[in-house]
Amino acid sequence: MNQQPPQAASAEKSRVLIFDTTLRDGEQSPGASLNLPEKVEIAHALEALGVDIIEAGFPITSPGDFDAVKTIAAQIKRATVAGLARCTERDVRRAGEAVEHAAHGRIHIFLATSKIHREFKLKKAKAEIIRLAVENIRMARNFVKDIEFSPEDASRTELEFLGEVVAAAISAGATTINCPDTVGYASPGEYRAMFEYLIANVPGAGNVIFSSHCHDDLGLAAANSLAAVQGGARQIECTINGIGERAGNAALEEIVMAMHTRPDVFPFTTGIATRRLVPTSRMVSSLTGLHVQRNKAIVGENAFAHESGIHQDGVLKERSTYEIMSPEDVGLVQNKLVLGKHSGRHALRERLEVLGHRLDESQLDKAFEQFKILCDKKKEIYDEDLDTLVEQQLETIESLFQIRNLQVMASTGGVATATVTLVDSSGQEITDAATGDGPVDAMFSAIQRITRISARLDSYQVRSVTAGREAQGEVTVEITHSDRKVRGRGFSTDILEASARAYLAAINRVRTLTRRTIGQATPLEQ
Repeated sequence: MNQQPPQAASAEKSRVLIFDTTLRDGEQSPGASLNLPEKVEIAHALEALGVDIIEAGFPITSPGDFDAVKTIAAQIKRATVAGLARCTERDVRRAGEAVEHAAHGRIHIFLATSKIHREFKLKKAKAEIIRLAVENIRMARNFVKDIEFSPEDASRTELEFLGEVVAAAISAGATTINCPDTVGYASPGEYRAMFEYLIANVPGAGNVIFSSHCHDDLGLAAANSLAAVQGGARQIECTINGIGERAGNAALEEIVMAMHTRPDVFPFTTGIATRRLVPTSRMVSSLTGLHVQRNKAIVGENAFAHESGIHQDGVLKERSTYEIMSPEDVGLVQNKLVLGKHSGRHALRERLEVLGHRLDESQLDKAFEQFKILCDKKKEIYDEDLDTLVEQQLETIESLFQIRNLQVMASTGGVATATVTLVDSSGQEITDAATGDGPVDAMFSAIQRITRISARLDSYQVRSVTAGREAQGEVTVEITHSDRKVRGRGFSTDILEASARAYLAAINRVRTLTRRTIGQATPLEQ
């Protein structure tokens, strides 16, 4: 049995714990599924960022999710690693097994409490809700002492009953009480008042940490989270870039920088290394395929851009006229040339570590090999190019098929044809050809013929990784196979090759998911 981590800082009235659920709630965004190496890479980046608690997944949902939580729990040493569980014995035991080897493990149990959820989803009376909460919290303490309890849809739960449930959870041994705004319904004033009421009226409230978990359906997730802290909460649950169910979750970077920039209004501190915000944002965006909107606060491409002549003149004279934060404070640096074809393996490793990537010797060897190939294709290598090298290593670890050769023929008004050679996991080469409505369609059809997987293409996006004619192109595709949405990404200086790589990556994900035993439960939001 592991022990609760020392969190002396959390007892300080001004210290706010950051609970990141990018790998759980964030991954529930449609098309944002991550493989195990990608999840581990993000987990290490979150720990380096200074996140206090990493919710690594929902162990009962699938063997893949269980393995992810278990692997991350075994590797992360400073941050607490949490596994989510519904209020059932099977869920709690599975979560306990997943975090049993964590240096600091937590089981996060949730159970709906609002009237609408009690009547239409759970069909349970109030007394039954309280009994289930108490029984499962007590059982969870057999695995870890760090137990978080969430009354789902707390913001729409009757305050008196919410107080009863929270009191029972504290009495049963919960150490953190999270009161989520599950559907993004609350206003800041209402949400703050809920925490103030619970802290003032619930027996034992002073012995636990209260937490917020906000969704952004009305665009109020960050504001509500900050209001919760003003009301006494000392943990905020959030995600990188605000990704998550529906309109997403509260964005970690927005909350942290609001406190950093306005200590007069929010006199609180976190353990976040703010200069790692932009690199972490870019990593999560690239690995999930969920691109950040240009005008996104803190980490968007336009966050520190000034086009208006008046703004430009003001910033040149005094930055604070139009910039309330320093770009350097969030880790935003100019797009610099960092390496070239004469750079060695050691230089590559050092730069990757600066960017937050961790590669073992085998992965570094492959990345260096691809780095040299890329140097032959383009003269200038930027940080973003290095990010793609690492991401390709994470993407190909579970590859069942790899591209050996592509040959495409197309002409205006004519029929496009593509001949594709793939190598399967046994090393066998398979070649097939197909026609299509354009070269990309022809390639995708040929890949389907070889892999024998038919899927519907739902989304096809192309963007430039860096600037210039030699820039790498990134292609992101989303396909549907057997009612399951799957995403794939591909990179190359040749956009057709990038397209084929992206589509094949999605097909590989389908094959990998099909091989696993899926679905002991359906992922549920809080």
